[in-house]
Amino acid sequence: SASPSHGLCRSNVQEQTRRQVAVLNATAQELFSLYLKCQGEPFSSESDKLCNPAGIFFPAFRVNRTSERKEVMVAMYKLFAFLNASLGNITRDQEELNPMAKELLERLHNTTKTTRGLISNLTCLLCKNYNIFQVDVRYGDSSKGKSTFKKKQQGCQVLRKYVQVIGQAARVLLPHLSPS
Repeated sequence: SASPSHGLCRSNVQEQTRRQVAVLNATAQELFSLYLKCQGEPFSSESDKLCNPAGIFFPAFRVNRTSERKEVMVAMYKLFAFLNASLGNITRDQEELNPMAKELLERLHNTTKTTRGLISNLTCLLCKNYNIFQVDVRYGDSSKGKSTFKKKQQGCQVLRKYVQVIGQAARVLLPHLSPS
């Protein structure tokens, strides 16, 4: 089947993808810190315990610098598609729980925008370079209907894990996207 995004890759798609990953990597820790600050206690003081991501689903990121480029791209796609859905979840909760936290909401929106741009670039690269039109993605649990505490906790677990994984993702992906 023909890929819908075939031929729609911008000429600088690799460079743009590299830049998007670098931006996400550079802003992740700050997003997490701001998130914690806005949740108040006990999150500000007990974040190590409360935000430990051990119990949550997060896409396994088992690629490294020596992995095939195709494998890296697929792993990236799974990671950022998951992240995009999670950010939507977190943003919805924060709009409800912290409607006055303008800076946090703005950061969440910006991160989502960058993530969406990245997904569309990865879709295009997967399609163009490997004829992959569909990747099976597993998403996290929705927080709809959960308690305020659980919503806040799920957000901080996901964002904490995101901080850990985005650094690794940047280290692995960037060499694969260097101008050849």
